[in-house]
Amino acid sequence: MNKYIVYAILAIIIPCCFLFASCSSSNDNQVYITSIEKTASSGLDDIYTITYSDGTTTNFTISNGQDGEDGQDANINDIYELYKSIYGQDLSFADFLDMYLDYDYTDNSLAINECLQSCLKVYTEYRVSTSYGWGPMATVVNGISIESGSAVIFAMDDEFTYVVTNYHVVYNENANSDNGGNFAHKIVGYLYGSESEPVETQTTDSNGYKVYEYGDYAIEFELVGASASTDLAVIKTQTSNILKINENAKAVTLAEDYYVGQTAIAVGNTEGEGISVSQGIVSVDSEYISLSVDGTTRLHRLMRIDTAVYSGNSGGGLFNASGDLIGIVNAGDSTDQNINYAIPIDIVKEVVNSIIYYDKDGDDSTYGAYTLSFGITVETSNSKYVYDSQSGYGEIKETITIASVVEDSIASEMGLQVGDVIVGVNVNNSFITINRSYEITNISYTLRQGDTISFVVMRDNQQVQLTDYIITKTDLQNLE
Repeated sequence: MNKYIVYAILAIIIPCCFLFASCSSSNDNQVYITSIEKTASSGLDDIYTITYSDGTTTNFTISNGQDGEDGQDANINDIYELYKSIYGQDLSFADFLDMYLDYDYTDNSLAINECLQSCLKVYTEYRVSTSYGWGPMATVVNGISIESGSAVIFAMDDEFTYVVTNYHVVYNENANSDNGGNFAHKIVGYLYGSESEPVETQTTDSNGYKVYEYGDYAIEFELVGASASTDLAVIKTQTSNILKINENAKAVTLAEDYYVGQTAIAVGNTEGEGISVSQGIVSVDSEYISLSVDGTTRLHRLMRIDTAVYSGNSGGGLFNASGDLIGIVNAGDSTDQNINYAIPIDIVKEVVNSIIYYDKDGDDSTYGAYTLSFGITVETSNSKYVYDSQSGYGEIKETITIASVVEDSIASEMGLQVGDVIVGVNVNNSFITINRSYEITNISYTLRQGDTISFVVMRDNQQVQLTDYIITKTDLQNLE
C-alpha cells in the first residue's frame, strides 16, 4: 500500500472514529461514520465510500501517484505510530486494530513479525567429565556439553538488556561443579534473523576442555538470577551488544492477563534448528504439574496450551494474537503433542521483576528473586466460573478462608484469624482483589523492604481492614 494513501485515509478515519466513540445514547439524531472501504479504482485513483449511520454515503478519491513514487510501502506499525504521535493516546496495538481498521484477526502474521524482534535462541555450555573403565584403570575425559533453548528480551535500558529463559536451560545437574556449580559457565544468544551455532575448534583450555567458537552474531550473557521453583532465569548483557547486531531489537510487551481459548503463539528454537513459530490456544488457565528442573521434584503452577512445542522451545515466548507476552514455554507431554505447558505471565512478570530489582539495588548481598511467608494456610471453596459479557471473557473465582495462622508470624501481627475470608490486600495503599488462592503467592513476589501491606477480610459477615505491616529485610527470603 502506498504510504501517502494510508496516511491520507488515516487522517479521515481517525477524526470520524473519535466522533463515533464520543456518541452518547441520549443523542439519537447524531450521524456518524459506520465504515470506510475502497469500492473502485480508476487508473491511478482509488475511490473510497464512506457509509453513515443514517444509511447515506459519500465518495472520495485518493491519487496513488505515478508508479507509487509519492511514497514507499507502508506497514500497519507506521500507521499505529503516526496515530499515537498525532493524538497522544496510549492505545494498545490490538485496540488500535480493533477500533479503527478492518483487520482479519485470523491472520496473526503482523503480531508474530512484531514479536520476532524480541526473540532469541540460546546455547549453554557445561563442563562435564566422563569416566571410562573401572578401578585404577579408569580414564576420566573432560568434555563440553552444549544444550540449546530459547529466550525473550524482557527489559532494556541504556546500560543493560535483561533476557528471560527457563531455569532448566541454564542448569545441568550433571555438570562439573568446579566452575560456578551446576549453572552454565557460558551462555550465548542469537537474535532472530542473525542466527548461527557453535563450532568445535581444535583448541583446549588449561583444564583440557574443548573450546567452541560462536561467530560474529553471538551475544554472550551472564546469569543474573534464577528460581528453580518457578523454572525461571534471567540473563543479561550490555544493551550495546544487542543493538550492534540489530538496532531494532526491543523488549516484549507484557499482557495484562490471559484467558482460556485465547490464541497462544510459541516462538522458540525448535529442536535446536533455529527460531520458528507454532500456534494454538490456551487450553487450561491454571493447573499444577510435577517437574524436576534441578533434581528436586516440585509442583509448578502452569497454563496448559495445545500449541505445538518441542525440544529447544524451553524458555521461549508464548504470545497472544496481539503479540503480547502471556507466558514462557517450559514443558510438554511427550506422549501427547496437544498437551504442553507455559509459565503464566503473572508469575513471569513478578519473579523476573524481582530478579532485576535485586540486580540493580546496589547491594551485593542480594541475589535472585525474593518472597516472604505470611504464616497462613488457606482452604478454598465455592469455586465457580464467572463470565463477563461486557469483556467477553470469564474467570474462575473461589472463596479463600484462613485455615491456620502461625504464632508470631506476619499474619498474626496483622491480625488475621482462622475463619477469616480473604477479600483482598492493600499494598502501599493500592487495593488488590484476591479471587484465587495463588494470587497471594504472586503478591509475595512483589514485596520489597519498606512496603506496607494489610489484608481486607470478611469476619462475622462484616468487611474488616486489618493492621498495616511494614516489610523488613529479614522478612524476605530467596525464592528457591
